[in-house]
Amino acid sequence: MAEARLALVAYLAAEYDAAIAWFETALGFTLLEDTDQGGGKRWVRMAPHAGAETQFLIARAVGDQRAALGQAAGGRVAYFLHCDDFNAMAARMRAAGVNFEEEPRDEPYGRVAVFRDLYGNRWDLIEPRKALS
Repeated sequence: MAEARLALVAYLAAEYDAAIAWFETALGFTLLEDTDQGGGKRWVRMAPHAGAETQFLIARAVGDQRAALGQAAGGRVAYFLHCDDFNAMAARMRAAGVNFEEEPRDEPYGRVAVFRDLYGNRWDLIEPRKALS
């Protein structure tokens, strides 16, 4: 049987460089590729680390797409970032200027708190339960 995997998730950004800086500074992501495609377009891939199976493709919003900035998942949490040390990751993010909407809470699946990215998209930072044990 054929296998598939989710390789890239499009992340809509106002500007490439601002998004790259935010992912690097706020989340500690790695810039994997930044290739000029001409006409102001770039192929920009970022991920939590070089070996990550799923990566973000930073896509610069143009024209009517700009109205969708910050509206991933229609205002619901759109992205779920797992970590193995919630407190350390949250402290790093706060030091980089990330604002959390709530205090961390413990759920059956792990420790979680919602934060917003530079465009207002909502994310969950999660330390899965198995990592808490």
